[in-house]
Amino acid sequence: MARPDDLQFNMFHFMPYIHLPADHKKYESVWVDLPNSIYDPVKGHKLYQRYLSEMVLADKLGFDGLVVNEHHSTTYSMMPAPSLIAAALIPQTTRAKLCVFGTPLNLEYPHRVAEEYGMLDVMSGGRLEVALPLGTGMEYWVNPINPATARARFRESIDILLKAWREDGPMPYEGEFYTYRYLNVWPRPYQKPHPKMYLVGTGSPETVQLAAELGMGYSSVFVPIAKQLQAFADLREQSPKYGHSFTRDKAIIGVMAYVAETKEKAEQEWMEHLFFFFQDALRTTPRYLVPPGYVTPAELRKRMSGPNLHGDLSWDALTQQFFVVCGTPDMVAESIATWADQAQSSRINCFLHLGTMPHWMTVKNMTLFAEQVIPLLRSKAPDLQQALPKAAE
Repeated sequence: MARPDDLQFNMFHFMPYIHLPADHKKYESVWVDLPNSIYDPVKGHKLYQRYLSEMVLADKLGFDGLVVNEHHSTTYSMMPAPSLIAAALIPQTTRAKLCVFGTPLNLEYPHRVAEEYGMLDVMSGGRLEVALPLGTGMEYWVNPINPATARARFRESIDILLKAWREDGPMPYEGEFYTYRYLNVWPRPYQKPHPKMYLVGTGSPETVQLAAELGMGYSSVFVPIAKQLQAFADLREQSPKYGHSFTRDKAIIGVMAYVAETKEKAEQEWMEHLFFFFQDALRTTPRYLVPPGYVTPAELRKRMSGPNLHGDLSWDALTQQFFVVCGTPDMVAESIATWADQAQSSRINCFLHLGTMPHWMTVKNMTLFAEQVIPLLRSKAPDLQQALPKAAE
């Protein structure tokens, strides 16, 4: 297990639009083609105010990072531009990292993203962390990018971003997808040579290999536990081949957790919101999820043979597939300790608001997690697994 001073906990918020019509289940997908006439800007305004206040509270409670991410044309997230959310949080927070996890570079102009992130890092005094996703398959239905070129464009975009941050400009850049006569980023990042960087993926070997090649960390999202652990194992094995060492801060696990006074109370309060998240917030079609050319044929076969992650899952099925836990602080801490040890991770993304959880429940969960779960985890490291009390049956 990681040292107590190396364990870090990030509050991850999706900022969903939760005011769906009563008949929303008639729509096959809440991504891509859900009519935007459903969106009420007045209700959206109130949600933004609420969600930003929850992130500000996370900073005050002592969370190490505030994670925002990017999605398009969906109720799942109201963050088509996470840099704007990060910018709104900068003057309202004082210590937590601003984790933009993040903009798919291949859907943007990489020079612009380099400047945008540089600006956030300077504005925050060096509090930015960056994770670069390829983007879900759904993003390619609402952005004019051929998914068959996504990986090559992604790789070139990262090359441009790193060159712009690591080398003095102006300089030319000629690539397959982007050509710059003057690659000359203003402002440059506050951190030298640039903020800590990760790649985000769903376990594709190509993405893990790229993270190893570039010496970056890796964050796996919404894939079965076994596949996540395999991705981290591959990163540990491959990183030295490219001259990079693996450290625990390069492996980020995502934990969905709810903390309450008793296990029974946690289940009573949380379950309906957890199942809404999987059954409704993530609801989409195979066509939108994996557009033609988005993954390799081998990866497509793996995904087609895998479990249905967005259907009518039971609690047992969810806990077998994902890092999901609810209960008392010691129960939650014990599970997280086990998972972090299995993944050799010291970075935990905490999904403490899911689906339709009301504000009071989110505040309760965040507060109990910050005041009881985190101190327990840190106080018991490095022999955490042996020291934690066993969860009650």
